[in-house]
Amino acid sequence: MEDFNKILDKAKELESKIKESQEKIKKIEAEGISGLNSVKVTLNGEGDITKIELSQEVLKEEKTIIEDLIMAAHNNAKSKLKTKTTEEISKATNNFGIPGFKWPT
Repeated sequence: MEDFNKILDKAKELESKIKESQEKIKKIEAEGISGLNSVKVTLNGEGDITKIELSQEVLKEEKTIIEDLIMAAHNNAKSKLKTKTTEEISKATNNFGIPGFKWPT
């Protein structure tokens, strides 16, 4: 019975650490860049776009080029965000013997 109590204690500790990580993740920001810094997209920890910056030079480009640059910057930011969130969750779960734990995307 003592082993079962240890398991429950570990589960409660893990739950607490994951909740803490989720709060930290909400505060994470990731910036994606494309077109030699002419387009920047910032995402928050929940994946929402919080900022888009377009240089004056890029505004002279054709609409389809600007659209492609925005998508590329968004994809770059999304990739960075995924890395940051995975790192944060790994910190929380590292000591709990959960190899290969991945945050749902």
